[in-house]
Amino acid sequence: MLVMDAITEMLKREGISTMFCFPTTPIIEAAAAAGIRPVVCRQERVGVHMADGCARVQNGRPPGVFAMQYGPGAENAFAGIASAYSDSTPILLLPLGHPRDSAQMFPLFNSTRTYASVTKQVEPVLLPEHTVPALRRAFNALKNGRSGPVMVEVPADVMTAEFPGNDVHYETVRRTRSAGDPRDIEDAAKLLIEASCPMLIAGQGVLYAEACDELLALAELLDAPVMTTTDGKSAFPEDHALALGSGGTVYTGHGRHFLHACDVIGAVGTSLTKHNISTPIIPEGKQIIQITNDARDLNKAHPTALPILADARLALAQLCEAVKDRLGGKPRTTGARATIAAHKAEWQQRWQAKLRSTERPINPYFVMSEFMRVIPSEDAIVTHDSGSPRDQLLPMYVARKPRGYLGWGKSHQLGTGLGLAIGAKVGAPDKMCVNFMGDAAFGMTGLDFETAARSGIPITTIVLNNSTMAIETHAMAFSHERYKTRDLGGNYANIGRDLGGWSERVTDPADVGPAILRARRVNEDGRAALLEFITSAETAFSHRRGAA
Repeated sequence: MLVMDAITEMLKREGISTMFCFPTTPIIEAAAAAGIRPVVCRQERVGVHMADGCARVQNGRPPGVFAMQYGPGAENAFAGIASAYSDSTPILLLPLGHPRDSAQMFPLFNSTRTYASVTKQVEPVLLPEHTVPALRRAFNALKNGRSGPVMVEVPADVMTAEFPGNDVHYETVRRTRSAGDPRDIEDAAKLLIEASCPMLIAGQGVLYAEACDELLALAELLDAPVMTTTDGKSAFPEDHALALGSGGTVYTGHGRHFLHACDVIGAVGTSLTKHNISTPIIPEGKQIIQITNDARDLNKAHPTALPILADARLALAQLCEAVKDRLGGKPRTTGARATIAAHKAEWQQRWQAKLRSTERPINPYFVMSEFMRVIPSEDAIVTHDSGSPRDQLLPMYVARKPRGYLGWGKSHQLGTGLGLAIGAKVGAPDKMCVNFMGDAAFGMTGLDFETAARSGIPITTIVLNNSTMAIETHAMAFSHERYKTRDLGGNYANIGRDLGGWSERVTDPADVGPAILRARRVNEDGRAALLEFITSAETAFSHRRGAA
């Protein structure tokens, strides 16, 4: 048995059935021989995004895995891991290391040194007998505490070396969780009940803890509205009477109202990092209860009136019991539902003209509205891309089921959504997995649409092609006037077809809904689909960064 065979055996015991990768690394051959499917990407960064999407839809059980060669492979994957680190996604990164006799030579790229800043844990395997304990420590880090990418680097000469013994003595790592301090839970219940206008903010920690039912139960007990972070979108059903949608760079009208009107915020499964894209910007003067499994989050961005270090699911269950006891079986009514309904109706009315527009070029809001009309949220997993598609889709898309939407936005590159959708389809093959991207994003990662087509991973990519970087209109006014710096071009439907997928280019608003349904049927037949909609350079966004 070789070290690569031992690693493969441990991956199988931990439930890994797919490895995203890019040659050359011997672990690909070992994994394939053992029945783990290798999905070979076109670019390492996108391959990491695939592992990211797969991990998310499975709540990290098992985590995603990405393997690549040393040098250029490790260098190219860095951006993807930086994104996963910012979103706390559990990914096992298995870079091949330079042979031990040359690994420290200048100027060779040193993965263990360079990746330390964007991983939860890094460890090299310098001797064959270190393989099992290194993988055990890696899976412990992946399963416990705050999630995040973990790297185990195996030098090329170790990967193909003889593994000591004829068997792998490895037991799967058990996940552990901790409940909240009972005193803190009682104080939190008291503070929330006595608040005149409480609200809850849910992050993706609620999703990883599988605590969505407990979040819903607490919201209904308190009659308190719920906003999610961008990463946490779908942790609370957005068709519920207490739903405020997500908050960060954009907000719903009712979400913006309550963020300013509330006096007490219960933040669950979120770091509350001050970030104007992915986290609600909390006004001064709010009392904050924060439940997190990472002590570094407490009192980090805001003074925390009541910090609780605990697993989101266990703490929310405790809070539900404490609130029930204090209410004594009496229903609680705050008037939040009526207020939400009124502000939501007014906000939706203001956006109807764009959502139902039949203008040419097609308004991107109309594409999103038609998608929601013809594809039930329960049947889909949807993600956005950076820039306009993100800011337009986040407030408008109604996610009804956990992980029905993959939100992101802290430290990401254009094109992230394509890899996420491919990985999501691998992890949830029964869902229609769709990424909305602009033409600039397609230019970054579009060739990996071929990975989906070649690998039989039937996703739908929706390209909103306005032939310009519309979101940069004000930032690049002079350079564009003189040198046309914002202009982009291309027939992306042709590219999708040439890459082996099914595609359509749509210019007529009347054909948007039917085209989306055709793409769904193509997906059901096992083929990847690309829809290119010729859209306007829309730059209106809902309550973007605090604007009206």
